[in-house]
Amino acid sequence: MRETPATPQTRSPDRSPDDFAVQIADQIESFIVAVTEVAKGDEPDSAVPFLLLEVSQLMLAGGRLGAHEDIVPDERYEPDTGPEPDVDELRMRLARLLDPVDVYSEVFDPYARSAPVPCRISDDIADVLTDLRHGMAHYRAGRVSEALWWWQFSYLSNWGPTASASLRALQSLVAHVRLDTPMDELDGLDTDSDAEDLRLEEEAGAVMAAEIAAPLGIKPNGD
Repeated sequence: MRETPATPQTRSPDRSPDDFAVQIADQIESFIVAVTEVAKGDEPDSAVPFLLLEVSQLMLAGGRLGAHEDIVPDERYEPDTGPEPDVDELRMRLARLLDPVDVYSEVFDPYARSAPVPCRISDDIADVLTDLRHGMAHYRAGRVSEALWWWQFSYLSNWGPTASASLRALQSLVAHVRLDTPMDELDGLDTDSDAEDLRLEEEAGAVMAAEIAAPLGIKPNGD
C-alpha cells in the first residue's frame, strides 16, 4: 500500500463538465473503450489508424497531467481496488491484429546512454490499459483525488513513456506506408531474449510498405 507524504490535502473537485478531473477521466474512458473495441478485431483493416488516433488523444490527457501541479490524494493510504482486470486476452488479440509489425525497437530515455530494446505495441497498449483501469476504479468509486494522483504518477513513471513509445512506432509505420518507403530488416528482433531459436516471423523484416498497406488499411501516397 502506498503512503502519501504528509502534505496539505486537496479537496475532491466538482464533477462539472468543465472540471479538470472530469475531462481527464472522459479522455481515459474513451481510450479504454476504443482500444477494447479495436482488440475485438471486427475491423482489422483499420487497427493501426485507430490505435494511432487513440494513443495520440490519450497523450493529450497525459500532457495535461504532467503539466499539472502535484496532485495529493485525500487519503493517506491507497484504498484497495480489488483484483486487476486480466488484459492477456486483449494483449493477444492486438498481437494477432498487428502481426507482423507488432515488434519494434525503442530507446526509452533519450537522456541516458542505452541501447535500443525490442518492444511490442500489443504489450505497450495492454500495460497502459492496466494503469488507466486502476485509476478508473478509484474514480468510479468516488475517490477522484486518488484517481488523479494515480494517473499523474503512473503517467510520469510508466504509462506515459510506454504510450509515447508505441505512438512513435505507430506513426513510423503509417509514415513508411504513406511515403512508400521500405521498412528495414528486423534481423530477428524479438522480445523473447531467452528463446534464440524463436525469431520474429521471418517475413517481417523483409516486408515492404506497399505489401503491408492493404491489410493495415493505409493507402500509400498518391493512391
